[in-house]
Amino acid sequence: MATFAYTSTTTAPRTVIARRACDCHVHIYDSRFPAAPTAKLVPPDASAAQYRALQQCLGLQRAVLVTPSTYGYDNRAMLQGLAQLGQAARGVAVIDGTQSDAQLLALHEAGVRGIRLNLSLGVANTLDDLQPLARRVKDLGWHIQLLMPPSLLAQIADRLRRLPVQLVFDHMGRINPGHALRHPALRQPVFRQPAHAVLMALLRDGLAWVKLSGGYIVSDIGRADDPDLDDLARSYIDAAPDRVVWGSDWPHATASAGMQPMPDDALQLDRLSRWAGDAATLERILVTNPARLYGFAAEPTHQKEKTWTHRSVSLA
Repeated sequence: MATFAYTSTTTAPRTVIARRACDCHVHIYDSRFPAAPTAKLVPPDASAAQYRALQQCLGLQRAVLVTPSTYGYDNRAMLQGLAQLGQAARGVAVIDGTQSDAQLLALHEAGVRGIRLNLSLGVANTLDDLQPLARRVKDLGWHIQLLMPPSLLAQIADRLRRLPVQLVFDHMGRINPGHALRHPALRQPVFRQPAHAVLMALLRDGLAWVKLSGGYIVSDIGRADDPDLDDLARSYIDAAPDRVVWGSDWPHATASAGMQPMPDDALQLDRLSRWAGDAATLERILVTNPARLYGFAAEPTHQKEKTWTHRSVSLA
């Protein structure tokens, strides 16, 4: 029985995983890079090598590394991971807008394809940064990844629609999956949170994407196999199957902090397969959609990912 770092996974998923499948939400932690003074989560070190071992067990080949709230605006841990994982990885950075065009271009060449605003933990950016940062990254073709309380999402719907970039909502939009009305007369559950309606409209109108990640975080019982997650995940897939991606959220910082049981990432993939409903939709979520969103090369199936030469980036 194999053991892997920061997961309860011991075996491969039962689901058949298509080649070039992508895990779109992974964090790298390295104590050589200091945590931000106001960081609320300071997990133990979690390396790209540790993730790669789990990735191979899961049958995944691509990954998206996201700078976590722990480091504020310091992207060095994420960039280090990109250098180690090579061409099969992309990055999502955190910036404050003071970066020069040359610095942003260096991030792009290193594999960064978006920026994240974590408005839930409040370590780096604020809501006032949204429009200025969107203007800074628009010409690079980057997106803005958002994590925010549902109450805030419901309040700023019009502002989000006016942004000149695509939006990506991680952790299922932070919607509570238990807030659904179920009735035999309803073909689909109706969620009581206005934020869900906002996110669904953005998806249908081609303005946003959603990550089926962090289900155990939004679950009332703290588990990725919470049956209440089924309706929430299916609502997004039914609304816009071309705008849904998946992420493990490895190394599960909140679980390391004792907020939930440590997730089983193979089980997370098996649950995703159930939500997808068929192999074609599953491949769309794991392969086709991430390739479009993050700019992975469309390579022949038989061709292996090649390691790229990573350009050194000094930007913190």
